[in-house]
Amino acid sequence: MANVNKLLEHIGDFGPFQKRIVTLGSLPLILFAFVLVGVVFLGNTPDHWCESPGSERLQEECGWTEIEVREVTVPRSEQSGSFSRCRRFDVDWNKTQNKCNELDWLLNVTESVPCDNRWVFEKSHSTTVSEFSLVCGNSWLADLNQVFLACGFFVGAFVTGYLADRFGRKPCFIASMLGLGISGVGVMLSPWYPLLLMFRFLQGFCGKGAWSANYVHVIEFFGSNNRKFVSMVCRTFYSLGMVILPGLAYFLSSWRTMQLVMSLPCFLFITYYWIVPESPRWLFSQKRTTEAMKVAANIAKSNRRALPQNVSELVLLEEKKEVNPVSVMDLFRTPNMRRNTLILIYAWFTSTIVFQGLVLRLGITGDDHFLDFFISAMVELPTGLIFYFLVDRVGRRSLMAITNFTGGIACLVVPFVSMDFAWLKKSIAIIGRLAVAIGFETVNFANTEMYPTPLRNLGLSVCSSASDIGAIVAPFLLYRLASIWQELPLFLYGVMSVLYSGLVTMLPEMRGVTLPETIEEVENLRGRKDKSKDSKGNGLII
Repeated sequence: MANVNKLLEHIGDFGPFQKRIVTLGSLPLILFAFVLVGVVFLGNTPDHWCESPGSERLQEECGWTEIEVREVTVPRSEQSGSFSRCRRFDVDWNKTQNKCNELDWLLNVTESVPCDNRWVFEKSHSTTVSEFSLVCGNSWLADLNQVFLACGFFVGAFVTGYLADRFGRKPCFIASMLGLGISGVGVMLSPWYPLLLMFRFLQGFCGKGAWSANYVHVIEFFGSNNRKFVSMVCRTFYSLGMVILPGLAYFLSSWRTMQLVMSLPCFLFITYYWIVPESPRWLFSQKRTTEAMKVAANIAKSNRRALPQNVSELVLLEEKKEVNPVSVMDLFRTPNMRRNTLILIYAWFTSTIVFQGLVLRLGITGDDHFLDFFISAMVELPTGLIFYFLVDRVGRRSLMAITNFTGGIACLVVPFVSMDFAWLKKSIAIIGRLAVAIGFETVNFANTEMYPTPLRNLGLSVCSSASDIGAIVAPFLLYRLASIWQELPLFLYGVMSVLYSGLVTMLPEMRGVTLPETIEEVENLRGRKDKSKDSKGNGLII
């Protein structure tokens, strides 16, 4: 689309119009943050213990509180001294005399049994776990909440990607946001957990469609030199959603109310049908020249530019070009392309497992997860800005290596820091999460530069689909390993991140290098520089 690129450069590819589009296109990122990590609060496991048969009568007849009832109905762990969450004393209080007084006989009761009734949950906040009793033997069902969302992401990556290319970025985005709102309300109304999981899958499906169509839609209004600005703004709005989330969760004690509040704003984006135009690049690719020229004229007017005099010739040249078909096998056909693809797939997979694992881990540390999440999100807020200033100064490859090595070492160090230095332990963990977030944003940006133009979208779709697989396994890895030892997942994250930092050094450095147009150019990337930039005296190109 060389001629379309020239047209956009002439009418302005980084003017007031683009700044308005990127702002409108970044607003949904706040809601995407709610969808992706809201489970930290919606699916949090509150403090709980078994309710013994007849224990409710102890409260009525003896006037005891739930805490006092727990003292006589639930055993303590011999190792930690804390109350058991999944066992109770083998006593039926419906058949016991002298329930309120003369309880010395309880000293001789040592036999305990698994919970066979229902549980008592700490009542400050209701969650899906407390409502559907997803604890003890059923705790694995709680993992499925995020797994079904991730499965929806994975399926949506392929289906909605095709729909956006076939029917347009704007209709795909609007339909996906409508579906995201409907499925979110469906989650809130679900009386049964299996139905809730079905709506979570639909949330993932629609969320992936909205996310990908929106990002591509916005970035296609920009020239290649300014696309990192899109990444910075989008990441900042996403981080803003992370900052807002713990406040919503703290003040909305019911998970159903919180789910509704997070879902209703999705319907507002239907208005984008009237206020946001379709991508001119997509319109030109579909030979819808008249519509594309109307959008181009509006862009030129907003940017105080004029359409070029030879615009009809540019468009005719573009329409005469033929596009050769491509396939997934093209990503693996040649040595360098194959190496880049495999490394990027691992990079996406690891980035998602580590980033999501560190976020979800905040809900199981036993501390004030509202405050911890808020502090962590505030530290992560400048991720986009840090990425923007470093990606061209340090380089894509070096930035991915340094940030993931830093995050990996932080994960390996945290388990060995004593709780006597809790502030140090939390500080290292937050620095590690910030580093991982910067690395995640960098691989998202760098992925598109490593493939020739005909394979660029396909390469991004295939490699980023590994992140959806990572999102599926991340909850299982976290919760199952944490059930053995709470710090055990950090060792896995550390090893994966350090390995990641080593592998990306084998990728070509794309800083100061022209984007490849053919597979042959990808095979000869090392040492090939953007001569136009060299001529300007850019000393950062190596």
